[in-house]
Amino acid sequence: MELNGTDKEFEALNQALNDEAQLAEYKKPFDNYKPSLLPRILGGFLVWCGNTVYGNPPSYLKFRAVEVIARVPYHSWESASFTLLTMFYSDEQRALKLSKITKFARMAADNETMHVIVVSHLARLEQKAGVIRYTLIPMFFAFFYFWASYFLYLFKPRWSLELNYLFEQHAFDSYSEFLEIFGEELHKKPITSEFLAWYGRHPRSQYEFFKSVRNDELVHRNRSIHEIELNENR
Repeated sequence: MELNGTDKEFEALNQALNDEAQLAEYKKPFDNYKPSLLPRILGGFLVWCGNTVYGNPPSYLKFRAVEVIARVPYHSWESASFTLLTMFYSDEQRALKLSKITKFARMAADNETMHVIVVSHLARLEQKAGVIRYTLIPMFFAFFYFWASYFLYLFKPRWSLELNYLFEQHAFDSYSEFLEIFGEELHKKPITSEFLAWYGRHPRSQYEFFKSVRNDELVHRNRSIHEIELNENR
């Protein structure tokens, strides 16, 4: 089952990945993908910084910080595509290629925005957050990540997409660990969010919500590599 860019199909894929067999099947093709050296260096640096500041164990507040940063590459791709479209608007095939990734980037950015808003809401109910550690530092990381993704996409889109693959892989692993450790407790916790309802999701518990977020991160991971293939084969 492959995502082709519409919200309806994205949500259908997310639901399908609740089945562990389908999750494993969808995940497997890109599990052993090896990104280029530069994305591995930058990705390793970002993950190291995050673990240094927020610790290795998954938590509400760590997810809040991570989700602030996770929105960034999708906005940077859209900005970079706009820049390239301005430069190469007379090349119809290139314009079409850029417009297709822009469509995906907008959808993924909306999805990640939902994550950060709802996770921030839940984090406020669970833990007290310091302004510097959980607001200012994530914004600093996001600023760095935006421009790194932007310039990588301008000069070599593969590197920017591979960097996102690594970030989303880390996010998927973190949410999976969180569900495994706190699953029983999360099943008992209700979730109410006007923004989440407006977005169109209606989980019955925090467990269902975090499971849907985990699935989103996997779709973003796979789509990053899928987009490389589409980009280089067009």
